[in-house]
Amino acid sequence: MGRSAVNGGWSEWPAPAKLNLFLRITGRRNDGYHELQTVFRLLDWGDRIFLRSRDDGRVVRHGDRLPGVEDAADLAVRAASLLKDAANCTQGADISVEKHIPAGGGFGGGSSDAATVLCALDRLWGLDMGEDRLAALGLQLGADVPVFVRGRSAWAEGVGERLESIALPPAWYVLVDPGIHVPTAALFQSPDLTRDSPPAKMADFAAGTVLDNAFETVLRRREPAVEAVFAELARIGLPRLTGTGSGCFVEFAQRDAAQDALARLPRRLRAWVAAGVSDSPLHGAMARL
Repeated sequence: MGRSAVNGGWSEWPAPAKLNLFLRITGRRNDGYHELQTVFRLLDWGDRIFLRSRDDGRVVRHGDRLPGVEDAADLAVRAASLLKDAANCTQGADISVEKHIPAGGGFGGGSSDAATVLCALDRLWGLDMGEDRLAALGLQLGADVPVFVRGRSAWAEGVGERLESIALPPAWYVLVDPGIHVPTAALFQSPDLTRDSPPAKMADFAAGTVLDNAFETVLRRREPAVEAVFAELARIGLPRLTGTGSGCFVEFAQRDAAQDALARLPRRLRAWVAAGVSDSPLHGAMARL
């Protein structure tokens, strides 16, 4: 379903991607989850979500699906159903997702889709649940969902749910998708993974001395395609990994520099440029209503 979906009662909403500008594992919790530190940077690029209210209470997914993902397991559908139950809402929704964010890349596509559904349906259904309640619902769907609900780049700790907004300078990123999807659970089980890094300080990150990703060594050893992308990106700058996916990026202070660097990469790479943003495009769309 494309942009014509805004006719016939449909509305269109952005679901922005993110980068993890660094990612450390600082320990393990009693519940088996890992303690993390990261900085989420929201981008001006991402998926598009199309929504339409229904009077029969059903949540219906339209259009293309991710291979192997049933509608009941789809994060966008789960977000709508969770919001319905939490608000005891009798309305339903038609949902269509225009995917641009590659699955398994660490760019946050599924989490962002879920957050957009929560925030947009809260508005369309007239629920007015508030940011804190929506973020709490989002956490039930995934650790990355709250940052997309809150819509601001953030320093994050815990499993990624403890967020503190952070001011970041303008930046543009050359992004590359190697096309590799490794299950997160498999990465966390790797014997090569460093699980006890010293906690980073925000001042060190601001000074540019904290850029590491705990999963980089694991993925580069495990996946030749990721190692090959790092070798290509090293010709234009400092390659980095985002999240627990295979997505890679290089940061630039100016758009022209990013575009010039992109032009020097082999055409066979799936590469593009996106800008970092201070506030989510989703919040901008909601403010214009």
